[in-house]
Amino acid sequence: MTINCKGNLIDLSLPKVMGILNITPDSFFDGGKYKNESDILNQVEKMLSEGATFIDVGAYSSRPGANHVSEEEELKRILPVVNLLLKDFPDILISVDTFRSKVAQETINSGAAIINDISGGNIDSKMFSTVADLQVPYIVMHMLGTPQNMQQNPTYKNVTTELLQFFSEKINELNRLQVKDVIVDVGFGFGKTIAHNYQLLKNLQLFQHLNAPILAGVSRKSMLYKTLDITAKEALNATTSANTIALLNGANILRVHDVKEAVQSVKIVNQVL
Repeated sequence: MTINCKGNLIDLSLPKVMGILNITPDSFFDGGKYKNESDILNQVEKMLSEGATFIDVGAYSSRPGANHVSEEEELKRILPVVNLLLKDFPDILISVDTFRSKVAQETINSGAAIINDISGGNIDSKMFSTVADLQVPYIVMHMLGTPQNMQQNPTYKNVTTELLQFFSEKINELNRLQVKDVIVDVGFGFGKTIAHNYQLLKNLQLFQHLNAPILAGVSRKSMLYKTLDITAKEALNATTSANTIALLNGANILRVHDVKEAVQSVKIVNQVL
């Protein structure tokens, strides 16, 4: 199982790690931490040296109830960071966390490699055609509603079967547009109760039937720290536990704040698969 990133075939049969770089002031775990160029470069250098294959850059906080940010503000935040990272790390594979087709277009034109869309194409109707034109890997995530309202009483008859149907339809649509590399992300915490999140983690292997790589993003999320009655800052051990379960259930990419520990999880799980 491979994806094509800027002409490089990335083999996902051995799972890879995607390091998170939030350049938003209000992200749930590390908001406002990486404000200046040296902080950003130091953090990315650390994640790359610890074994991250991808760096996911986001300029729109998608935590529950997050403030809305204009397209202009998102571009103003993200383009300088994409350019900065490519200047210092020419071989870096940047994933851009955006649901806006214009941000996708401009960041890929600047040298980013992957589009990571939390809305699965539901917020911007031009996203799928844009990704098809750009011919880049596309992460299609499931979210109920918007970041502003997604946690207001999320309801499903059966969260697993409803998400399988959602992804099946999205993948068919993307295939019709000849998007070659589609990655699925069930969207832990995006319009799901804690019970929904654990059902999806338990059933993650069922999403392998979609014949697309699976990305798991559970890092320091509330499904972990609320269950344990701790804070996000205290949730590294819980994250490692959840990442391990995700890997055993077929995850191909782990999206994480803590790269070193995730890479170690991949190595350990690889010994028993």
